Amino acid sequence: MKKFKITVLKGDGNGPEIVDKTIKVLNAAGNKFDFTVEYDFRLMGGCAIDAARVPLPQETVDSCKGADSVLLGAVGGEKWDTLPGHLRPEAGLLGIRAALGLYANLRPARIFEALKAASPIKAEIIGDSLDIMVIRELTGGIYFGERGRFVKNGEQAAFDTEMYTVPEIKRIAKIGFEMAQKRGGRLCSVDKANVLESSRLWRETVIEMAKDYPDVELSHMYVDNCAMQLVRRPTQFDVIVTSNIFGDILSDEASMLSGSICMLASASLAEGSFGLYEPIHGSAPDIAGKGIANPLATILSVAMMLKYSFNMPQAAQAIENAVNEAMKTARTPDIYEEGFKKAGTAEMGDIVARMILN
Repeated sequence: MKKFKITVLKGDGNGPEIVDKTIKVLNAAGNKFDFTVEYDFRLMGGCAIDAARVPLPQETVDSCKGADSVLLGAVGGEKWDTLPGHLRPEAGLLGIRAALGLYANLRPARIFEALKAASPIKAEIIGDSLDIMVIRELTGGIYFGERGRFVKNGEQAAFDTEMYTVPEIKRIAKIGFEMAQKRGGRLCSVDKANVLESSRLWRETVIEMAKDYPDVELSHMYVDNCAMQLVRRPTQFDVIVTSNIFGDILSDEASMLSGSICMLASASLAEGSFGLYEPIHGSAPDIAGKGIANPLATILSVAMMLKYSFNMPQAAQAIENAVNEAMKTARTPDIYEEGFKKAGTAEMGDIVARMILN
């Protein structure tokens, strides 16, 4: 029997309730596919600020480094919005990415068959199916560049610096090429090379790397055009690889093609098999504790964990299949339609867990 150790960061808002049901689903998968999980629960985000006065305690970092992977709920909320930037819950996210070397963010944007009618995109544009993988560089670029404020001509001014090195570009592009090899063989590198020098280096580096991947069809697209094409003709994309800030924006746009942001999982990967897995939605403090939050994105995140960190693709597929089947009969309020059973957080998680075991 395989054994895994996971550090669990339930986070804030709806984080604890969706993580609790996700653990139940993961345990069900363990029973079905003969593995066990040891959980170490730690604090990050607003709950860590309340308890330890910092968004990312050192003991949390230490626990994550000693684990096989990390499961994160969601962090943040209005309660902490007035704190200085380095003490806000979101600082914990940036800090843990840097501390754990999580440089590649994988965000699949797919439409489950049962949820196809919920997509805001017309059926004739979506076609038979839609499955896009957005790969975002996570530890470089403008979010980690030099920044500051100063006085210019007697007025306040501020700056943030976008910078990439060739090694940073190569390692994220490598993920993109290898992912394309495992999927449809097409990689679109997104930049702003007509304006930004960092994007010109990005494009030059990716073009040079393409020589080592003759089986991958490489294309390039400016970020503004990509944003338009995701809505106009999303099926043209297979794998997209891009910078931190562009990936942040485009992956959120792509996520809405699925019909609900509460359906989208993500993986943040380091070298090797280590990763942090989380839904891309926020903590939604307005519905926290009401038992109506959609747990499916977090459940799908552990499916990614099983696939990318634990090398258990059959268990991962079983969770994805169970989610799709569950939505054929029950829906949480955010994806509810007439004719379906309206289910809360706990019930939806229970349904998925039962379908895995059946």
